Amino acid sequence: MKKFGMKQKLSGLVSAACLLVVGLCVNNPVLAESVPWDETTKELGQTGELPAGRLSKRALQALSDTGKGLFSAQFTPADGAGRPNATQAIIPTKTKRPRQHTLLRTAGPDATACSSCHNQPVLGGASDFVTNVFVSEGFTQADFDSVDPQFSNERGSNHLMGSGLVELLAREMSRDLADIRAKALRTARATEQSVRLPLLTKAVSFGYITAHADGLIDLSEVDGVDADLTVRPFSQKGVMTSLRQFTVNAMNHHHGMQADERFGMAVTGTDDFDGDGYFNELSPGDISALVAWQATLEPPVVETPENSDWIAAAQRGKEAMGAYGCLECHRSTLPLDSLDFYDPGPLDVVGTLSINDVEEAAIYDLSLLHWAASLERNDSGQVLVPLFGDLKRHQMSDRQNNALANEQLSQRFVDRTRFMTAELWGVGSTAPYGHRNDFLTLKSIVLAHGGDAKAARNAFAEADEKAQLDVVAFLKTLVIAP
Repeated sequence: MKKFGMKQKLSGLVSAACLLVVGLCVNNPVLAESVPWDETTKELGQTGELPAGRLSKRALQALSDTGKGLFSAQFTPADGAGRPNATQAIIPTKTKRPRQHTLLRTAGPDATACSSCHNQPVLGGASDFVTNVFVSEGFTQADFDSVDPQFSNERGSNHLMGSGLVELLAREMSRDLADIRAKALRTARATEQSVRLPLLTKAVSFGYITAHADGLIDLSEVDGVDADLTVRPFSQKGVMTSLRQFTVNAMNHHHGMQADERFGMAVTGTDDFDGDGYFNELSPGDISALVAWQATLEPPVVETPENSDWIAAAQRGKEAMGAYGCLECHRSTLPLDSLDFYDPGPLDVVGTLSINDVEEAAIYDLSLLHWAASLERNDSGQVLVPLFGDLKRHQMSDRQNNALANEQLSQRFVDRTRFMTAELWGVGSTAPYGHRNDFLTLKSIVLAHGGDAKAARNAFAEADEKAQLDVVAFLKTLVIAP
């Protein structure tokens, strides 16, 4: 048996549904490798062992191509799709009752392919309302089949373009915050006095940290990030640390495909946690291929319209966003020191491979990619990532503006009305808007802002219609390239 990737039935029984024409059963692994009409995913297991070291441009492209195939694949039971005895929970959790349906919109599996949702306007893009997902609390051992908001939050799927750059920014910001915490502790010990330092990284403020001489830390002034000071850039609540964690979660939730690194023998004590008769459904190498493809996706761009009136309106709109205060959170760029993407990364914990779990991590050099040359750099040589965001959570509603306060379930201990600043790059290509995909125009989602964004929202609301349309004109230039 191959170490990674081969699909093996746990029992010695084979399917009675045989292909009589050739006299072979559809579960026969020889058939899966020899005919073009089998119903297995050919990219599974192609990566083999985990990639390691700095990959050449050709090797990175090959790994990414395999990941693209896995992202597009429609998984079947012959791959191990489905999870009859396991829930969608992030922590491996058994079901309370046998499943009645192979696919279930409210609790999953709810899709046969990643591309079922991430497809607008290109593969890896966003989704429309019809493909909203239902997200339960990851730390709760949940088993639900209801759309009642007390059990799950309904969310749209964000686009993944430029996500490798986003994760690299989050890693560097987390490193900076950890260094500030360490500095505060060192200084407090050395001076035998309490030390209060600003948690500032890449010009984004995450509040303050106070260290005491006895080694205790006061985190009461930390803002917009978890108490461990790890910036988690993915999901609309900012609770996913890495593309790898996001991928492992999504594969189990949406497809019933379990990654060995979380659901295999080392963690759960069994090779078939979901009880579907298949093990080694997703090897660490398969997950690496999926990560490589997502990490190398081209970032969205600021498009220059052909229409001269549009160009002028967009310029006025960007200036107005600055005047209103929109760009205090939707920062046009954040500086990035390095384009070396390590996989596994440094910040994941048990259930997702981290750099501490492997002898040598793979390095995906994003500077090798064709789009990297188009990224601007500052005078210090840092890459300026044009994401129009700050990777920080904010309070998004108040009594007067509570349209975004429609969730009842706290996710990962994050307040129900706090959300990550939505990165605006690509917003011109990814209607509808809002965390539930229920705002149909850019103007309506701007007016839905409240809380920390109240002043900017009010400034926009008080502007005349022409000025408001100028902002829309600018936002419409932030597109995902075809």
